Amino acid sequence: MFENLTDKLQSTFKKLRGQATFTESNIADAMKDIRMALLDADVNFEIVKEFIESVKKDCIGQEVLQNVTPGQQLVKIVNDRLVELMGTYDEPLNLSSNPSVIMMVGLHGAGKTTTSAKLALHLKKQKKRVMLVAADIYRPAAIDQLEILGKEIDVPVYSDRNASNVPAITSAALAEAKSNGIKVVIVDTAGRLQIDDNMVKELVQIQQVANPTEIMLVADAALGQEAVSVAKHFHDALGITGVVLTKMDGDARGGAALSIRKVTGAPIKLTGQGEKLEDLDVFYPDRVASRILGMGDVVSLVEKAAEEIDEKEARKLAEKLKKNTFDFNDFHTQIQQMKKLGGMESILKMLPGGSQLAQLPDMDNKKIVHMEAIINSMTKKERSNPDLIDFARRKRIARGSGTSLDEVSQMIKQFSMMRKMMKKKGMMGRMMSGLLGGGLNSMFNGGGLDLSSLGPTPAGGGFMGGEKFTPPKKKRKKNKNKKKKRH
Repeated sequence: MFENLTDKLQSTFKKLRGQATFTESNIADAMKDIRMALLDADVNFEIVKEFIESVKKDCIGQEVLQNVTPGQQLVKIVNDRLVELMGTYDEPLNLSSNPSVIMMVGLHGAGKTTTSAKLALHLKKQKKRVMLVAADIYRPAAIDQLEILGKEIDVPVYSDRNASNVPAITSAALAEAKSNGIKVVIVDTAGRLQIDDNMVKELVQIQQVANPTEIMLVADAALGQEAVSVAKHFHDALGITGVVLTKMDGDARGGAALSIRKVTGAPIKLTGQGEKLEDLDVFYPDRVASRILGMGDVVSLVEKAAEEIDEKEARKLAEKLKKNTFDFNDFHTQIQQMKKLGGMESILKMLPGGSQLAQLPDMDNKKIVHMEAIINSMTKKERSNPDLIDFARRKRIARGSGTSLDEVSQMIKQFSMMRKMMKKKGMMGRMMSGLLGGGLNSMFNGGGLDLSSLGPTPAGGGFMGGEKFTPPKKKRKKNKNKKKKRH
């Protein structure tokens, strides 16, 4: 959601590349560009004004360090101020009571019910016993939706279809939670199209009955400054303790993420990054600031990889690479693992400089779909022994996968080159190293995660492009000459 802001800020920093020192002139120009970038991102005007003043104050009189350009130093200053604006550090959920009650509040369409289920799954992964409470008795099928989601993640849902008193429903749910040893109760409250007296009154009554440790506002990031206004109204009425920003994976301009903390004082604690129930992330201000400035978020990428990828499978694959027995079955497994990490585009955006690379045509996720289709059209023997795939088999695979013969031939050729390259270089990055042309340089080091190897992604190249794996012309000529001598 920050792509446009990132591009504009990077353009500002580039303008200072040729400058030796900070001057009033270049500082003024940079501040103007940053101001326009933030306003265009729908950040609150007063917050932008205060932010610019603080950055300008940090720049004036600042000595540019040796071997550091003004542009690089400005990146550091802006980064520090962005982190400060969004909260300095991540704030965990308060689960100090037994049971701890989390009230989920917000307007219609923000995603409260789905986010409640996402949060339940998030806490379940932390070995917490969780219960969901269907306190939205007004929206058609709201109870059904929560029960379906609860069944999907194997979390109990308390509901009473015959009751009309929401505080009484909440009270009964708490009694059942205590009797069953539930540690966390998540109350999915009703929303409205706008904040009104009836809604606020009911929420206050629920608050009095439940005595929640957290009152979480679920806000749609796509609303921009309107989301900030909504947050302020809810905070004035209930005293919200935190915010969940949903639809962060959309094309919202980012103003809500940069404004809510300053306006309400309530921290953003979680973010919804997609439609799947696993797509709920802890909000780390420093990591978000790093992504806004185009420096990636390698830490989050590695954490996600550690959570999603099976270590035993990684070790098995490492052994197969050493023995040069890596086949299309392993390749298909690696594609599936990459999809668990959010796909090619998501991975690239977490790497330094990866946002621009993610926009290249060669990084289109459709090509990954084509790869899967080609592999799925192979027989078991062909997947296990790629050398069996001759011209006739390629034609059959192309027909079965709905792709062209050229696509199949190119993929097989590139797969062979990638396998040779990984064996020669001892890469444990496997398929991802091939896909990104070394951009993820051995994400797993013999099955274990290796942070130091996750360096900047080069522009261009990679498995999808293919050209980077073509042997040098001189080498090809030499091979041709050898063939002529044999004949």
